Amino acid sequence: MTSRERVNLALNHKQPDRVPLDLGATSVSGMHVSSVYALRQALGLDEPGTPVKVVEPFQMLGEIKPDLMDALGVDVVSLGLPKNMFGFENKDWKPWTFWDGTPVLVPADFNTEPEPNGDILLYPEGDKSAPPSGRMPKGGFYFDAIVRQDPIDDDKLNPEDNIEEFKPISDWELEHLKAEVERLYNETDKAIVGSFGGTSFGDIALVPAPQLKYPKGIRDIEEWYMSTVTRKEYVREVFERQCEIALGNLAKVHKVVGDMVSAVFVTGTDFGMQTGPFISPAAYRDLYQPFHRRINDWVHTNTNWKTFIHSCGAIVDFLPDFIDAGFDILNPVQCSATGMDPQVLKDRFGDKITFWGGGVDTQKTLPFGTPDEVRKEVAERIRIFGKGGGFVFNSIHNIQARTPVENLVALYEAFKENAWY
Repeated sequence: MTSRERVNLALNHKQPDRVPLDLGATSVSGMHVSSVYALRQALGLDEPGTPVKVVEPFQMLGEIKPDLMDALGVDVVSLGLPKNMFGFENKDWKPWTFWDGTPVLVPADFNTEPEPNGDILLYPEGDKSAPPSGRMPKGGFYFDAIVRQDPIDDDKLNPEDNIEEFKPISDWELEHLKAEVERLYNETDKAIVGSFGGTSFGDIALVPAPQLKYPKGIRDIEEWYMSTVTRKEYVREVFERQCEIALGNLAKVHKVVGDMVSAVFVTGTDFGMQTGPFISPAAYRDLYQPFHRRINDWVHTNTNWKTFIHSCGAIVDFLPDFIDAGFDILNPVQCSATGMDPQVLKDRFGDKITFWGGGVDTQKTLPFGTPDEVRKEVAERIRIFGKGGGFVFNSIHNIQARTPVENLVALYEAFKENAWY
């Protein structure tokens, strides 16, 4: 069975030959570049000192090359737009080194500037004449978005200011998607996940707009969250305009990629904390669900794609509403959060939504457990979620920096030992 056949069967709640595996097909199912480097070294894929490309600089995710996919048995590849979260292209690679000495390659416009205290600043579109939009603390492994918020005058607030980053897709971007989807579809047997942007309403990672040089509107994280209550109609108008642009873009994208894509990443907005919902289900149904339903309805009416929602935390109370909104896939399936017991999730919702994730805990087990504890958890999650299809194995969110390499090896060895039906 090919990877594409395997994934498509699982997404249709049918049992393939084995559980499909994802690593790196989305920005929430990848691995920190330093951990990719360590894993490649452990598997003997590179000579010591061979750098790994940073393909997503905000979270510093590493490239999952075909040789690593083959070594692990990865079944899914990513199709995305050419610019990253800081607004520059991933091209013309140059060397860069982490605090711990890990050698990496970064895009040419990854232009950093050290602060006196050792922090590193990164700039929108790589333009150092603009205010910085990202900060990596000294000794850190990730960038934090820098909030650039002008004083808010409610009488002058204009929803257009909060949709500056949501634009009609360009012919250049469509040409990129067309060439890349044809390459991936014809040169690999992998299932393709599309990430086309613009459909994630209120994703707090995107609100500060690190790709914009001079963002306007409501860009402060706390202010945005409060505005979903105190300025609800403003936020709703932002979502309405964003949705119109997104639907137009999806129609254009579908014309060039067709049904070569198996799934599309719709939203990464988090609705859960560790211990419970971040907002009430009623608030979700009022402000977010109508736009999710419009996107999902368009996708299901016009394409064969499955729709993918990423929401961290204790979100079991939202699952009936996510399903009602038309989502086909749930990620990251944070089983350590309150109410997110794997068996309960599978029993209640396993025939209605595909669990993409949940394979191993990246907060405790993978970074701090023993290899045997990793193996045990992987085997148990496959046993529970894998039954009858409806499961794509992935860790719970991205695998982080400083994860012990022996645990990474144990993770993928355990997957290979347990994934076959």
